[in-house]
Amino acid sequence: MAKTFPRGGAEIPHRKEATEEKPIVTLAPPAQVVIPLRQHIGAPCEPVVSVGDYVKMGQIVGDSQQFVSAPVHASVSGKVTAIEERVLLNGTKCLAVVIENDGKDEEYTMPTRPVEKMSAEAIRETVRNAGIVGMGGAGFPTHIKLNPPKAVDTVIINGAECEPYLTCDHRLMVERTEELVRGTKAIMKAAGAQHGIIAIEANKPDAIAAVEEAIQDEQGLSVSVLQVRYPQGAEKQLIKAVVNREVPSGKLPAEVGCIVSNVHTAISIDAALTYGKTSYERVVTVSGGAVVDPRNILVRIGTPLKELMAFCGGTLGEPAALVGGGPMTGPPVESLDAPVVKNLSGILALTQEEAGFDENRPCIRCARCVNACPMGLLPLSLGDLSNHDRFAEAAQIGLMDCIECSLCSFVCPSKRALVTWIKKGKAGWTAQRRAASATGEKAV
Repeated sequence: MAKTFPRGGAEIPHRKEATEEKPIVTLAPPAQVVIPLRQHIGAPCEPVVSVGDYVKMGQIVGDSQQFVSAPVHASVSGKVTAIEERVLLNGTKCLAVVIENDGKDEEYTMPTRPVEKMSAEAIRETVRNAGIVGMGGAGFPTHIKLNPPKAVDTVIINGAECEPYLTCDHRLMVERTEELVRGTKAIMKAAGAQHGIIAIEANKPDAIAAVEEAIQDEQGLSVSVLQVRYPQGAEKQLIKAVVNREVPSGKLPAEVGCIVSNVHTAISIDAALTYGKTSYERVVTVSGGAVVDPRNILVRIGTPLKELMAFCGGTLGEPAALVGGGPMTGPPVESLDAPVVKNLSGILALTQEEAGFDENRPCIRCARCVNACPMGLLPLSLGDLSNHDRFAEAAQIGLMDCIECSLCSFVCPSKRALVTWIKKGKAGWTAQRRAASATGEKAV
């Protein structure tokens, strides 16, 4: 029987038909790549190359000495032509290394040795040097996650891919199954876990079959089939569904003996350990009703988004909305000149019918948002308090426990911007606490 979490959630249109059966195709590298020095949660990198330097594909071009950070690498070989601020897909800017592609793909690879002969620390060091971060969207440096503050017994690989449209993880599970299994085992060794569970939603039967076949002779590995229910892939909901453990408020999965990692991340770990490959490419789903030929594309980091759209035949007229990632949690795309980054799972060009915009009509007190909330919160109250800058009051009723899945906004018949207001509240409350900490006062 397929598993799920016990509270809230909903079945939402999955809209994966356009790409779920399409094999991954490779986009030729562009004439120029832009490598942002901030592609992860934590401290941004500093450039370790200079304008005029020749770099190899896979070579580190940015790094940081801060604990929470991860290096970034060249995705082509060629000359560094600029180190300057460039726009990201959400419209913000950050320092980036610009490389002119010489078309040779001369590659730097890290030294390798059999994983069986590597210590947990050596695995984590290789993962760090490869610049691997969470590739499902969060972008948290993976080498830190593999060194949990408490003992863990279970690694859960998140193959739910519960957001509509996205199918990159689905295709990776089908097409690169052996790499996924090896990467999972490496994560288990690095974290000291005895069990590895690859969790897959039931709407991916080919992926389930491929993984089950690949692990049939493996000790400690299993597949957990999940109900098709959003947000099944959210970390806390996934842990509850798979191992029936509840992560306490404000705590990490290690508190209940678990680590959760993304499918793409596990495969990238295998590439680093087996082939010495650094994190300079990823698979991106390009989809949506406004896309001429939706595809799953293997693309170099730093490739302009407009080249992915062109590779898919462009759009059918002007899209009503462009989204980076999934439509429930992904940010609006402000510029197609922005580059692909490590944690970008999709680019969606949506029609007017698909997009759905906030109208902010009066709340009718129907409680649909309350019933749908997978965290058992009161989204209508959190939204209203946050929208009126009453951050401390919102915090008292669970503001910081919101996982920002957007289900409250999705089910709201008045189309209220609940998650937008809650995000504002979380940012405001965090700022208030920091300011109060700096002055020794209490945030109110």
